[in-house]
Amino acid sequence: MTKIYLPDNDDDLLKECVVYTYRSSGKGGQHVNVTDSAVRLKHLPSGIVVTSQQERSQHKNKRICIEKLREAVKKRNYRKPYRVPTKMPRSVRAKNLEMKSKTSTKKRLRKIHSKDID
Repeated sequence: MTKIYLPDNDDDLLKECVVYTYRSSGKGGQHVNVTDSAVRLKHLPSGIVVTSQQERSQHKNKRICIEKLREAVKKRNYRKPYRVPTKMPRSVRAKNLEMKSKTSTKKRLRKIHSKDID
């Protein structure tokens, strides 16, 4: 997948986007019902769509959409770092084998004792 690049300037970013305004729903009273304060922003190069209708002002909602768009692009561009598996040291491997043999000896002795009791 290719990396998405955004301009640092918000005005340049808005030139790459299509801005839709519409009437929002929810709290805000008559002001919200009358004005087109909700904003939907579609970034054309990447196809990412973000919306905001939490503020009564269209300008504030546009600012929130720009922040959401930058955050969405940041999430899409993130790649997990390559993890190099570490090798187990020889001394630790030897210690683990020793513990395994001790445990198996214990279990073997338990079997022998349980047969004697029955």
